[in-house]
Amino acid sequence: MDGIGGEAASGAGPLSQWQHDVSRLYQYYLDKITPHAVYRWIGTLFIVAIYALRVFYVQGFYIVSYGLGIYILNLLIGFLSPLVDPEMEVSDGPLLPTKGSDEFRPFIRRLPEFKFWYSFTKAFCIAFVMTFFSIFDVPVFWPILLCYWIVLFVLTMRRQISHMIKYKYLPFSFGKQKHGGKKPASSVITSDD
Repeated sequence: MDGIGGEAASGAGPLSQWQHDVSRLYQYYLDKITPHAVYRWIGTLFIVAIYALRVFYVQGFYIVSYGLGIYILNLLIGFLSPLVDPEMEVSDGPLLPTKGSDEFRPFIRRLPEFKFWYSFTKAFCIAFVMTFFSIFDVPVFWPILLCYWIVLFVLTMRRQISHMIKYKYLPFSFGKQKHGGKKPASSVITSDD
């Protein structure tokens, strides 16, 4: 007898080890691309273009695209929302300033950029795979779905923008001042001549 479980446990060992190795390799590459946001988003735009071409080519899967659009809208709301919503939660942690005299606190997203990118990309990959199965190609009149999604997007964004104005926060760092801080002593040039 070679331990608890006998032959059944040793048969699951190589499969479990392979799954663990694949998971570690996947996580390794995710960790490697984390700091390269621009290249990650360029790759994602390439995946989006492939998906759009696939849907255009087969002239179908509009329900899949509509569901994908609703999911992306949900991700966008999480990306644009603060971690602690002043309307919903009372917290002892950092809150958004509501008056001009309030102390500055950095904007912390409910859904960080990397998780937003990862979920966004994964959603398009799953939707792309779904376009190869005819069970997901439900015949619908796509202009109605598109109009409904646009109305939903406008109403949701209007609510989100009014929330941003009410609590005076901007979820993007474009145009904000960046403080350089003090320069290290090694960068000061001295002449010893």
